[in-house]
Amino acid sequence: MDFLIPIIIQAISGMVGGGVAGGLLKNVAMSVLPKLLAGGLGGIAGGSALGAILGSATGAAGGDAMGGMLGGMDIGALLGNVGGGAVGGGVLTALAGQFLGKK
Repeated sequence: MDFLIPIIIQAISGMVGGGVAGGLLKNVAMSVLPKLLAGGLGGIAGGSALGAILGSATGAAGGDAMGGMLGGMDIGALLGNVGGGAVGGGVLTALAGQFLGKK
């Protein structure tokens, strides 16, 4: 069950990043469902990549600053999941808007 928590965090932050990208970029004038799907998928991809990088970097330095509050996740992995999820979701939503958006 612990493996689902990072995926949920990445998907939610990706949807938020996709919503921000949709609000900022005029060419991402898609309906809500494609925007959420693109944001969620991009969030999982970006969060997984950055979470693994930051998690291993801070884990090697003893960076489990939150102790037992986050279960098996360290703070670097959490920040990577949220930040990478938001950026990944925004990027994939912007790219999808280029191809799927209303002209």
